Amino acid sequence: MRLSARSEYGLLALVDLTTAPGGSPVAAREIAERRGIPPAFLEQLLADLRRAGIVRSTRGAHGGFALARGASAITALEIVEALEGPIVPSVCMPNECDREGGCAAATVWTDVAGAVRDALGGFTLARLAEDQSRLDRAPLTCTPRRNT
Repeated sequence: MRLSARSEYGLLALVDLTTAPGGSPVAAREIAERRGIPPAFLEQLLADLRRAGIVRSTRGAHGGFALARGASAITALEIVEALEGPIVPSVCMPNECDREGGCAAATVWTDVAGAVRDALGGFTLARLAEDQSRLDRAPLTCTPRRNT
C-alpha cells in the first residue's frame, strides 16, 4: 500500500471541481494553475478519474472536466483507489511471500489496510470542499520558526 503525489494531486483537483459554480466544466489548465499541479500530470490523473467514472469530460470551447456524480457520493477511498489501485497490504501478498502457512504479521498488515480504507471511506468530496472553503476564508497567520 503506497500513497503518492497522484492521490494528493487528484484530491486537490477534485476539490477544485467540487467548488466550480453550477458544476460547470473546468479546463484542466485552470485547475493546474490554481492548485500548482504540473499540467501534463494532471491530464493523466483526470484521464484515470474519467475511466473510473468519477469525472466526465466535455470537449469544445467551454469544455473541461466536471464531477460525474454529486460530491457527497464520491469518497476519498474511491479517488485513491482509482489513482493508486486497491488498498491492500504491500507485504503478505499472494504470490509475493514464500511462507506457505502465512505468518502472524499478515494480520497486522490486513488490519492496517482495513483501517486506511475505513478512514478514506469516511471522507467525501463534499466534506473536503467544505473544509477547503473554511480554510480559504480563514485569515492567514504566520508563525515564525524557531531555530534549534
